Amino acid sequence: QVQLVESGGGLVQAGGSLSLSCAASGSIFSIYDMGWYRQVPGKQRELVATITRGGSTNYADSVQGRFTISRDNAKNTVYLQMNSLKPEDTAVYFCKADHRRPSELWARTYWGQGTQVTVSA
Repeated sequence: QVQLVESGGGLVQAGGSLSLSCAASGSIFSIYDMGWYRQVPGKQRELVATITRGGSTNYADSVQGRFTISRDNAKNTVYLQMNSLKPEDTAVYFCKADHRRPSELWARTYWGQGTQVTVSA
């Protein structure tokens, strides 16, 4: 089983910065895409940023230019550097990872527990 453990959430003033980390642990064989998603009460979970094993990235338009996703494959960890934070960024942020078992040809998707990010005006 693969587990994702997040850290770095908290309370930040508008314009400030915050860094999130998510480390995968357990029976790790091969992790492919990783990413960050966020969700606010009453709304659907939305993509924030994704990164492939090779380092290709995608960002939501709302965070483009302000957030940076990165990963350390040796540590099975994905990061999200958030700069110029806005109150609209307030949400629960979830880590996601696609992992393939050695005996299978397909990857399973795993989710972290979520970490609260609050940006005050």
